[in-house]
Amino acid sequence: MAMPSKVSALAKFLASAMLIGASAAQAAEIKVMGTPVLKEAYHEIVLQFEKASGHKVSTIWAGTVDVMKRIGGDETVDLVIVAANSLEELTKLGKIVPGSRVDIAKSGIGAAVRAGAPKPDISSGEALKRTLLAAKSIAYSTGPSGVYLIGLFQRMGISDQIKSKVTQVPPGEAVGDLVARGTVEIGFHQMSELLPIKGIDILGPLSPDVQRITVFSAGLHKAAKDIDAARALVKFLTAPEAAPIIRKTGLEPG
Repeated sequence: MAMPSKVSALAKFLASAMLIGASAAQAAEIKVMGTPVLKEAYHEIVLQFEKASGHKVSTIWAGTVDVMKRIGGDETVDLVIVAANSLEELTKLGKIVPGSRVDIAKSGIGAAVRAGAPKPDISSGEALKRTLLAAKSIAYSTGPSGVYLIGLFQRMGISDQIKSKVTQVPPGEAVGDLVARGTVEIGFHQMSELLPIKGIDILGPLSPDVQRITVFSAGLHKAAKDIDAARALVKFLTAPEAAPIIRKTGLEPG
């Protein structure tokens, strides 16, 4: 039996989305704040959502540290997209509607070097350890991947040895950009945040023995003004037809 074409799948996607738009009383502007991990897939899916539903989506991209600070303070949006553990923390703080969490995508950590540079071995935890000790400079983010790597380096027993050559990139900035400019020799970030960067060669994801998969989730802000529209957007982001778009950007659905 022939598999459905991408065109027919997209057509089904849009047709189902039209029902979302038809059920809405009027077009809404949905305010979203999210971390850049989902940015590439999200942008493509949201364009289709806006076209199908008539709603408009306004998105603020910020690093995890800034999202927690801004949402944990007085800033309000309709929908927050961040790592699941951070969303749960915001829920405990009374900022997110309890029970509104929906998992959007899973992300693994990858490594990259400048385009054309020698490609060190990261095929196992031991190989990664040797690569880190030999590297002249290393970068990672302030987000979930960076937090995990700090702990990983400690467990490897190399934190003190590499401390002088490690750079933690400020919130909201891309590790891959530093790698592309040659500012650092090797950089670590979520795979979905490395893939769009030009001027780098991706070594691949970390090996299973040292990999950390982070779930990124959406939750409704307690002060959301357009709850129904925000829920419709979440439904769209998690529709089966959205899965290929999510996968091609280095993520796994839900």
